[in-house]
Amino acid sequence: MMQQLDLFGAPAQPPVPPKKAPQAEQEKPVPGTESDGTTAPAPAKGKKRGRKSLKELAGDPTVIQELEKLTLDKQYYSISEVAGMFRVNTSLIRYWENEFDILQPKKNRKGDRLFRPEDIHHLKLIYHLLRERKYTIEGAKQKLREDKRIASRNFEMVKSLQKVRAFLTELKDQL
Repeated sequence: MMQQLDLFGAPAQPPVPPKKAPQAEQEKPVPGTESDGTTAPAPAKGKKRGRKSLKELAGDPTVIQELEKLTLDKQYYSISEVAGMFRVNTSLIRYWENEFDILQPKKNRKGDRLFRPEDIHHLKLIYHLLRERKYTIEGAKQKLREDKRIASRNFEMVKSLQKVRAFLTELKDQL
């Protein structure tokens, strides 16, 4: 049988298990520390990694309202400006462009997308269907294919009703 040696060539001693302290004397683990006494990284409060869920996005109905307040005074908007308006990633705008035929932004020689106010109006409609009405991509495509005019009119109606609601709540708060 082979004998185990420690680093210096001396026979290794079997490890001695630590004595357990009585229950009253044992320390309770401190939150944020590992069993070996090192500290674990504390999770950031309120911060969640990754993309936002549709529930979180639905809790932010102010996007369309803020877009209505914006005056579209420029002839063309870059994709980063448009993504900032809708509070989404530029990749999502590019994805919507590939999926929906009504989105046809102009492209310059370099390939940059330039969105006209008409394209931004179409994006508002798509945003409304996908994020506020919870349509799937296929459902929104079908809705736009079947009755684009009706979907647009309904969207305008919802916007005007939201304005009336905001006005009435403001009146109520003043009373």
